[in-house]
Amino acid sequence: MMYRGVWRVLSAVLVICATGLGQAVDGTVAVDVKRKPTDAAWKAYETRTVGLLEGFRPGGDVRLDKYGGLIGETYQATGYFYPKRIGDRWWLIDPAGNRFIHVGVCSVSPGGSAFSREFAQKRFSSDEKWAVWTNTLLADNGFNGTGAWCATETLRAAPLPPVYTLTWSFMGAFGRSKKLTHQQSGHLGYPDDVIPVFHPEFEAFCSSYAADAAKTSSDPYLLGHFSDNELPMPADLLDRSLKLDRSNVDLRYGYEQARVWLDGRRGKDAGPKDVTDEDRKAFLYYAFERYFRITAGAIREHDANHLCLGPRLYGGALRKPEVFRAAGKHLDVIAVNYYGTWTPDNLLMRMWAAESGRPFIVTEWYAKGADSGLANNTGAGWLVKTQADRGRFYQNFTLGLLESKLCVGWHWFKYRDNNPLDTSTDPSNRDSNKGIVTYDFELYTPVLAAMRQLNEQVYPLVGFFDDQ
Repeated sequence: MMYRGVWRVLSAVLVICATGLGQAVDGTVAVDVKRKPTDAAWKAYETRTVGLLEGFRPGGDVRLDKYGGLIGETYQATGYFYPKRIGDRWWLIDPAGNRFIHVGVCSVSPGGSAFSREFAQKRFSSDEKWAVWTNTLLADNGFNGTGAWCATETLRAAPLPPVYTLTWSFMGAFGRSKKLTHQQSGHLGYPDDVIPVFHPEFEAFCSSYAADAAKTSSDPYLLGHFSDNELPMPADLLDRSLKLDRSNVDLRYGYEQARVWLDGRRGKDAGPKDVTDEDRKAFLYYAFERYFRITAGAIREHDANHLCLGPRLYGGALRKPEVFRAAGKHLDVIAVNYYGTWTPDNLLMRMWAAESGRPFIVTEWYAKGADSGLANNTGAGWLVKTQADRGRFYQNFTLGLLESKLCVGWHWFKYRDNNPLDTSTDPSNRDSNKGIVTYDFELYTPVLAAMRQLNEQVYPLVGFFDDQ
């Protein structure tokens, strides 16, 4: 296609710009960063890029199968994706039996609200034409998949279909049914951050709720299922549970189970003042092991072929070994939304894998550009000065993930910028530059160029890090 040829020439020029600016020191380039626009000063962060990675020589044409897996060394082909540890590195094995890293983008959709969809209709005239354009855009820039909240059916019907994920809301839907949820920034909230996991109706609800998973149970392009999004996992869940309103017919079960659990552990005379940090950790494990068991079991009841990825852990949960131990008993791969770090923390990633016995996949992360013309007040991602800096961040972050040998993929958040005039979105998605395209579908070519440079070298980079 002429489009692809022109794009590759343009991208090659942009990659030179994206990796060649700034002062390189010890194989890194300095990038100015803020957490939010109101911060007083920019802070320089050392940033690795593919072009500055000492000793790395880009590979030639990498042979890929139709899923994006690496053709060559093969393993058991089951027709579906599964995780496998080969030596000291975790991989996904794709349906054809080839090694695979899932490189995706979240929220790939022509728009959720009627207001947002007007832009897609003006640009493409139909969802089908949008899907052809979008699948080509993703494939041309080295992405082989999609993450949470995507227009999956439309994308799957177009050429170059991505390897996709499905997003469920087991706890969210159950909480709504009991009027126990409220909207917070980026996710649902629950009374005092206590999910109703001990409610006696929860397990049956999950079994029924998961029935639609059977519809895609034989699709080889489905990677797996997210059970929820960013559930609260407070360290003092036990204390909070013991304070729940016992007069509320749906909250009292959380209190009662916490009381029974504490009685069994510390004796009937123990009260809230006797609770220790070890008790809190043990109860957090107890509560979320139940959540993981029930939700993964419900998914597998209707779809035994695809991966259980969990509720997209985030925030403080990422530093709680007990949560990862509980997750590892029931999940295939641990999904994490990883914010607040410029370069992935190797010790933290090792903890995730050691405690769970499972690989992980990063399912949200991003940086916003101050040159986008958007206010950039909302969302958890970093703020940088330019689109080229966003590309540098993408490369720095993914190089750390690949170097860890424990990560089997990542999903950039997200496909399309926030539209500040669309107030139907949740408060975390109102006015920020998160996309690889603008809200009216213009390309951010500098960041895409850097993404493509890294994405096309994922498998050669694995080989490079494995040889270190």
